[in-house]
Amino acid sequence: MKSLHLFSLRGTFVLLLLLNGLLSVRSQPSAHKLPAQPGFYSMQLGDFQVIALSDGTIPLNLTTLLHENQKGEVMDLLHQNYLDTTVETSITAYLVRANNQLILIDAGCGSFLGPTLGKLKKNLVAAGFHPEDISAILLTHLHADHVGGLANGDKIAFPNATVYISKPEAEFWLTAANKNTANKRAQPFFDPAQAAMIPYQKAGKVKMYDPGTQLFPGISSVNSPGHTPGHSCYALESKGQKLVFWGDMIHAGAVQFADPSVTIDFDVDLSAAADERNKAFENAVKNGYWIAAPHLSFPGIGHLRGDAQHYQWLPVNYSIN
Repeated sequence: MKSLHLFSLRGTFVLLLLLNGLLSVRSQPSAHKLPAQPGFYSMQLGDFQVIALSDGTIPLNLTTLLHENQKGEVMDLLHQNYLDTTVETSITAYLVRANNQLILIDAGCGSFLGPTLGKLKKNLVAAGFHPEDISAILLTHLHADHVGGLANGDKIAFPNATVYISKPEAEFWLTAANKNTANKRAQPFFDPAQAAMIPYQKAGKVKMYDPGTQLFPGISSVNSPGHTPGHSCYALESKGQKLVFWGDMIHAGAVQFADPSVTIDFDVDLSAAADERNKAFENAVKNGYWIAAPHLSFPGIGHLRGDAQHYQWLPVNYSIN
């Protein structure tokens, strides 16, 4: 009986070891790769739906790109926001469902700026839409990260879309002779702008408008030159709500909300860009409307509060609806 009892204990012990080993194996995390970060975010604005579409992110060394007013200012502000000198910077386009149309605000990079970008089409499809569904594309300006996705080589990427751009912006970037007289900060952007726009020009799918024009019911352009000569924001209004698509009004939230006078190498006119940013910040705080800023952390939608001494960004409250 004693030996039987020992056998029983040993058997039970072995069984426990086996079970423990099995549970340990099952409890270990699997080695599969996580899917990519979600690349779209939706919100309702009155009768309109606004969908942020990520084109990806790109690491930018802000200490070399930003023009600070006091030595060490940029570095100090980055560290205060737990950021290093190189910051992953979002590039976002926005889709608006309005009046039975699908209207895209900017078109991402396409293949111009490397493998971490050019994800707009994939995220558009993931959100349930296709390039041929887009009827209009409103461009804030003609820098490569906003227009590169318009074309695949010499082929139109959005076959049913008409591209809208302000006259001063089109005349500056699409006039070949201007490249030779532009400042060095602007010169690299001429060729990508022309390459992206030529297929639409050939197809008769480009409409130039005067700054400040209302383009569709509830959607108007807002003249904001400085970053580029014809830079435009777009104001969306429905049922007493308002959202302004800021384009490149801001690139580095951690720095430029604290000091709006800090400019970036991408600005064609540094002084005018700073002036427009100050005006935009003051107006957004005064009127309390929504803002969509494509280079703030995705989805780049929120409100602004504060004053000229210091502004604070209030990101949209996340919702799965």
